Formats: sequence, structure tokens, C-alpha cells
Amino acid sequence: MFSRLPVRAIVASVALFVGAQAGFSQIKIAVVRSQDAMMGTAEVKKADAQMQATFKPRQDELAQLAKEIDALTAQLQSGKMTDQQAMDAQNLLKRKQTEGQRKQDDLNSDAEAFQQDVVQKSAAKMQAVIKKLAEEKGYDLVVEFNACPYFKPALDITNDVIAAYDKAYPAATPAPPAGK
Repeated sequence: MFSRLPVRAIVASVALFVGAQAGFSQIKIAVVRSQDAMMGTAEVKKADAQMQATFKPRQDELAQLAKEIDALTAQLQSGKMTDQQAMDAQNLLKRKQTEGQRKQDDLNSDAEAFQQDVVQKSAAKMQAVIKKLAEEKGYDLVVEFNACPYFKPALDITNDVIAAYDKAYPAATPAPPAGK
């Protein structure tokens, strides 16, 4: 099964195949740090700032709820309540904890959906940019950084990829997630 082969074996096989196809003439290889390239684009940086701004009110609400929970917990631990007050405070504490957990889960889900949308859209564009840059610069093979135990820093085209991406896709702002 192809997916079980170690990444290094795949890279070596591809390099040998390319070498055989080129008659072992000089092969032009480049290395790209795809994750760094994607995170370095103006589009993704802008989307990250938008995500922070979009979700900040909900994070602030959760922080306030956490303070309320801490205050109720401190009151319960003080021992200065009647049995009825303690029972009421305990019930309120449970409701607030449940509400906090629900809101945290919703926030996490919405933030993850937002991130996945940005990454999915950017990844497809990133692959196209890498391919175009490789063709323009005459690279026979572009290898992912994680697949290389060693490479000369001069082979790293990550910054070139970021510049090409930013030129091709100026910082468009993704739409915020629907719903919340």
C-alpha cells in the first residue's frame, strides 16, 4: 500500500525516477516549507486577525463566566452560607459550568470550521502557486521540507512561494462562519 511507505523512500523513489527520465542530467530540486508558506501569506494573516476579532467577544464572555464560576466556588468553600444558600449556589454553579462548557464547545467548533475553511481554500491555491513557480524557475522536483532530513538552505523556496502567493492572491478576507 502506497500510504504505508516511509516519506523518505517515496522522495528517494521520485528523485530516482526523475533522474532516470532526465537521463541523469542535472536535476533542479527545490524545498518548500508548505505550512510556513501558507501561514506567511498576507491572506492567511488577515484571516487570522479576522478570526481573532470575530471570536473575541465570545472569548471575553467565557472569561467572565469563568470568573463567576470561581466566585461561586469561593463562596461555597467559605462555609459562610446557610444550607439553603449553599444548595442554591451549588445549583447555580452547575448551571454556569454546563453553560460554560457548551459555549466553549460551540466556540471551538466554530473556530475550527473557520480555520478549516481558510486552510482548505488556501491549500488549493498554494499548490497552484508552487506548481507555477516551479515551472517558471525550471524545477524538476519540489519536495516538502518535512520529507528532507537535510538540504542546502539555498534550495528553500518558501519565501519565494509566499511572495508569489501574495502577488497572485492579495489578502482577500474570508467570510465569517455562519450562525454564531
